[in-house]
Amino acid sequence: MSLLRGKSGAITFGLIGYLFFVELVSGIIQGYYIPLIPDLVEHLGIRDADFNWFEAAQLLLSAIVVPILAKLGDMHGHKRILLISTVFTAGATWWLAFTGDFTSFLIAWALQGFYVVWLPLEVALIFDRGRVTGMGASQTRRAAGFLVVALEAGAIMGALGGGRIFKAFGENVQQTLMIPAIAVTVVFFVILFGVPESKPLPGRSLDFWGFVFLTIGLLLITSGLTFLRINGPGAWWVYLVMLAGVATFIPWGRYELRHKDPAIDLRMLRDPSMWPVQLTAGLVGISLLGAQAPLATFAGTDPINGYGLGMESDEISYIIGAYLVSMIVGALLFPVLSKWKSPRVALIVATFFVATGYLMFLPNHDTVLSVFLNMSVAGLGSGALVGALPAAAAAAAPRGQTGIATALTNTTKTIGGSFASAIFAIVLLAGAASAVTETASSLLGYLTVFAICGGGALVAAVLLFLVPKLAFADVIDEIDELVPVVGADDAATEGAATAPTPRNDND
Repeated sequence: MSLLRGKSGAITFGLIGYLFFVELVSGIIQGYYIPLIPDLVEHLGIRDADFNWFEAAQLLLSAIVVPILAKLGDMHGHKRILLISTVFTAGATWWLAFTGDFTSFLIAWALQGFYVVWLPLEVALIFDRGRVTGMGASQTRRAAGFLVVALEAGAIMGALGGGRIFKAFGENVQQTLMIPAIAVTVVFFVILFGVPESKPLPGRSLDFWGFVFLTIGLLLITSGLTFLRINGPGAWWVYLVMLAGVATFIPWGRYELRHKDPAIDLRMLRDPSMWPVQLTAGLVGISLLGAQAPLATFAGTDPINGYGLGMESDEISYIIGAYLVSMIVGALLFPVLSKWKSPRVALIVATFFVATGYLMFLPNHDTVLSVFLNMSVAGLGSGALVGALPAAAAAAAPRGQTGIATALTNTTKTIGGSFASAIFAIVLLAGAASAVTETASSLLGYLTVFAICGGGALVAAVLLFLVPKLAFADVIDEIDELVPVVGADDAATEGAATAPTPRNDND
């Protein structure tokens, strides 16, 4: 790693190491429960389909709380809010271990979704610390790449370890669920003692009503999409719910433009370096969050239907593993490509990789090797974008707005994923009548899913061409810690006389 080592460096190996552990645990809790789903269904006495409510509730909560927590991070310090979100996550994870009924488990599972704000807050904190060097953008890209490596490595560890730990504990659900609870508890102390605080701007205020209307709008849209997926396209009332959510943003936008310190600065979002990034997050969220279940069911479909690989669940895990490994490679390569070319070019290349990987499914989906290849190509781009998009948003945001800017990439990604999940469920259900086996869909349905994923990424790549060529590059920020430029002749002597005392790397 070539992260900052110098005396003036604010982004240290220690800081990245502590946050690496945080994201490692984040990945673990995302992957740990997947192999346990059948056993959790039995433990709770519910049906397989009921488990969809847990995912829907967590996505809904994360879409609502992430912008609010990120704004509070900008106002009061990103570390402080990181600690608060960890308390909620730890409490909910312990609750999961000690509850045995559907309602309590649903509430606890939703509250565990507070971990979703970890990465946006970490990226904002890293960028804030890097401002004093003038190289915050490039350092944040490198650091975000390492955090994504931790996230995906943790997901692999969780997916591989969950089932094995369950068997090692004699299939005791409570003891098995205590393991991630212990890990999240450790995260709290790692952040408390290892992570320094950012420096928020003074004189900020929380736009309470702005967040209230934002929450109502997001709640209506995401819940409408959830009910659309569950009830199908025939439930006419879900469209009214989503339309009401969209309509909420009209008076909200007018209110925000008049507010001195708005919940979300819409003028910031109009910046040509910002809005393509946010739209890209939403479009890539279609495949990142919406395509995983269709990919798994496609691989597991009996070839008697004329398509599918007929793979067992343990074999499907190899495809998922290949995808996660390729995401790790993509996350590591992105800062290299950014330095070689430019961050803008690297973002465009990454989105083209996602588009290519999914569009390759259209002609190439008949063998295990072809699916491996398609997912590996898509994974390279996806891994790069997971960390690169919040880092790009942070670089494009004005000081005091980095947290909310990075968080919005998560919110738009969640909305994109929720939209995709609803549409994909409808598309696959519509094709089920033409399938041979009872639980399968049609090949056309799956190809439509892959085309939507690839097409969304392709549109994102085109939008990124509208970003200014020098966007997300390193700049010297005019903040208190830096010495004003005084002229070419006397800059050296003036700087030597008035330069601030370098920060300790461990402060």
